[in-house]
Amino acid sequence: MAQPLMPHATASWLVDNTALSFEQIAEFCGLHILEVQAIADDTAATKLTGRDPIRAHELTQAEIDKAQADPDYRMVMLKGPEQVRRTKGPRYTPVSKRQDKPDGIAWIIRNHPEISDGAIGKLIGTTRTTIQAIRERSHWNIANIVPKDPVTLGLTTQRELDAAVAKAAKAAGLEAPTDTRLEGDREALLEELRRERETAAREAEEAGEEGEEAAAPVEHTAETLFKR
Repeated sequence: MAQPLMPHATASWLVDNTALSFEQIAEFCGLHILEVQAIADDTAATKLTGRDPIRAHELTQAEIDKAQADPDYRMVMLKGPEQVRRTKGPRYTPVSKRQDKPDGIAWIIRNHPEISDGAIGKLIGTTRTTIQAIRERSHWNIANIVPKDPVTLGLTTQRELDAAVAKAAKAAGLEAPTDTRLEGDREALLEELRRERETAAREAEEAGEEGEEAAAPVEHTAETLFKR
């Protein structure tokens, strides 16, 4: 299924400008629901500027309206972005995040030893030589490497990591771990988040009305002027 050109920025716009559920937004943008919740709670690693998928000709207002009316409906992209394919070389990682790669590799090695070096290389965008050096603790900077979740570091997505873990577990004959963090209380959590956003919006509106009342000019009558 095609995904928006800038999925996180598109998710941010949909959270702020529609009443779509987090599941619908996550499905359309190709993200994990926890990533959408982090965007809604402003706890994402990077502050995002929303990208309007309607202006980008990736989605229509009619499609959004249809999805808002039916929580089970999954939106269909109007036109997917042109895919740029690389024929060789590791996955591209922004310069600002490249120093975090060893920490992400160490985290995967420690928490998911069943994932092969080739799969780690595709997830993080690194070489087998680097992965092997970290496994054997012969990396030149091993003393400063601290295992950190690669999703939190922005090196991969939760969906890609979950897929790699499931694939490796299946190949090894293991039972893939199940994400149960939202099991049982997902709807309650979503309702609480929506209620908090509505409360914040209402308080901001009330504060604006009070400011307008305070700034309004006072009309004096003959009685008030006499008292003064």
